[in-house]
Amino acid sequence: MINLPLLFSGNIYKLALLLVQLPISSDNPFMLNIDVDNLAVLLVEPSSMQRKLMVRELNKLGIKNIEEASNIEQGIDQCLEFKPDLVCSAYYFDDGTAIDLLQSFAVFDDMKESLFMLVSSEYRCAQLEIFRQSGVVAILPKPFAAAQLQSAFDNVFCLLNPQELELDGIYEEELKILLVDDSDTARNHIKRVFRNCGVEQIDEASDGQEAISLVEHNNYDLVVTDLHMPVMDGQELTDFIRNFSNKPDIPILMVTSEQNSAKLQAVQNSGINSLCDKPFEPTVVKQVIYSLLGHEHELEA
Repeated sequence: MINLPLLFSGNIYKLALLLVQLPISSDNPFMLNIDVDNLAVLLVEPSSMQRKLMVRELNKLGIKNIEEASNIEQGIDQCLEFKPDLVCSAYYFDDGTAIDLLQSFAVFDDMKESLFMLVSSEYRCAQLEIFRQSGVVAILPKPFAAAQLQSAFDNVFCLLNPQELELDGIYEEELKILLVDDSDTARNHIKRVFRNCGVEQIDEASDGQEAISLVEHNNYDLVVTDLHMPVMDGQELTDFIRNFSNKPDIPILMVTSEQNSAKLQAVQNSGINSLCDKPFEPTVVKQVIYSLLGHEHELEA
């Protein structure tokens, strides 16, 4: 079985240290070439002081194209008019929460391609779960450190600017991946990350039971699975693949928002090759693909 490094952190920002700098190909038809000079950011924050502080920090990163909104209604109106590449939002407002703003992304076509970043002092897992499951690009605390903001924007630019992988004669489109998650939004986010890396063959399943049939009848280079799913969860799927399937050596990447250390330890011992948090980060995808194919890349400390 291919031995992939086990990647896990209870803090999503530590994974930014795994960033692999890869050349951007001008032949990529999905290339957007969005950089700090033309990145459009909408800042939705009820506190005028917090907005000023956030604008100041974004300016330090070289980001100048920033519009502001103080509540959910204004935020939605600005999205439809301004069409931001990224929405940075607080959690609580007088007219709703960031959940309302996030859910509007699925309703309005003009907002579907925008990325979402939550900036909040909310720490309770139950309140943050919907954001972890929805493919947000980052969840930043209040207050955040400059390094945390930089790491989050590293991922923003990775998502907005597709980067093909250098695989020494192996074409990215030859990779075949099975993505297993009961959340449509989570699957869409993970698919976007892989496709930005040039991976085109991605099959989907909404739970482990559905995935079993696909595993038995297809040859996959990697299985990416959520942990908590109905019918059959990711740990049960891993157990089946390792012990009962005809493809026991498939590398498995577990993606989860689980925070319980005992459960995570059990998952680590179940036969997976790598484990990472939701939100799912482009930096992790690149490292896993390189490790899968036996490429040596040193991880920065």
